[in-house]
Amino acid sequence: MAVKWTGGHSSSILCLNVNTEGLVASGAERGELTLWDRGGAPAGQLQLPKADDVTSVVFSPRRPTRLYTSHGETISLLDVRSLKEPVEHFHMNEEEINCLSVNETDNFLAAADDSGAIKVMDLENKKVIRSLRHSNICSSVAFRPQRPQSLVSCGLDMQVMLWNLQKARPLWTTNLQECETEEDSPQSAGQFFNPPLAHSLSVALCGNIFGCGAQDGKVRIFRVTGVKFERELEFQGHSLGVSQVLFMPEAYWLLTGGNDGKVLLWDVSSDVGKQQKSPAKSLQRRKGQAPVSTRRDGKLNKVASNEHASRVLPKLTIEHGEKVNWISCTEIKGSKRVLVADQSSSVSVYPLPES
Repeated sequence: MAVKWTGGHSSSILCLNVNTEGLVASGAERGELTLWDRGGAPAGQLQLPKADDVTSVVFSPRRPTRLYTSHGETISLLDVRSLKEPVEHFHMNEEEINCLSVNETDNFLAAADDSGAIKVMDLENKKVIRSLRHSNICSSVAFRPQRPQSLVSCGLDMQVMLWNLQKARPLWTTNLQECETEEDSPQSAGQFFNPPLAHSLSVALCGNIFGCGAQDGKVRIFRVTGVKFERELEFQGHSLGVSQVLFMPEAYWLLTGGNDGKVLLWDVSSDVGKQQKSPAKSLQRRKGQAPVSTRRDGKLNKVASNEHASRVLPKLTIEHGEKVNWISCTEIKGSKRVLVADQSSSVSVYPLPES
């Protein structure tokens, strides 16, 4: 059974984040922002201006008292020690922001929005240094650990992209629909009704492995090698769209949340941890070979991943029962917990197994 954290919101919670000290932030509809202590008691509340939905909350990785929040087209910087007025407001996006990401060196902030734009701001001089773009709503963006100038993104254009801040164009792009193989043909008609619109991304701590959750219920795991990425694994995660994916600090443990009301824990270490390819070696191989199209890469990797797909089973299934808006994880009293936000005004907390 879940423990419920209540009393912090009056409307549906849309996003969660946890800082390095265990403080939890939640953002909800109508501009509600709440901080929670480890015991699940509200530790601070704020009503953001204009009552726009709070769509993303992200703590600074190096300064845990700094919290970035997106509401409407605005980003507000808050000091959690004094949760009153925002310290600063940033207006760099023209449409509603869906996702924020701060790199681990705490000098770049990326904001993905409904226009498909990803605005990247230098946090020292408060200027936009890059404007990257998807052709449809950009749903998720994430900086890669150990690579502070590199990020990945995905969107409702079914594209997954790898970027480097030194370039305005993506280094590598994969279209999730084009990657489907002939083996999927029985389902291909259904793809028109349930296309792989990409909803969520998460990068593992190694910085080279990342997961993507899509509307077709599938979870796809990719490996970055140099300036490209290839699909390492694909499996049916949920019976409805995958709204959230989150790599845990443990090596290749992945949490997923879906529109089917389930939260699942996967251990993909045996599939992605076998060969840690060296970027230098892959670069040598790439230079010695003719270029392979993204579509071809997708097909080749799909065939390989089919061998694993049938045996990828969740390590834990949580029947949450409500459509999942956001998931996060933290440690409470020495034990791991997954925090779940849904259509309700409470946070649900479930225990996780030890690694």
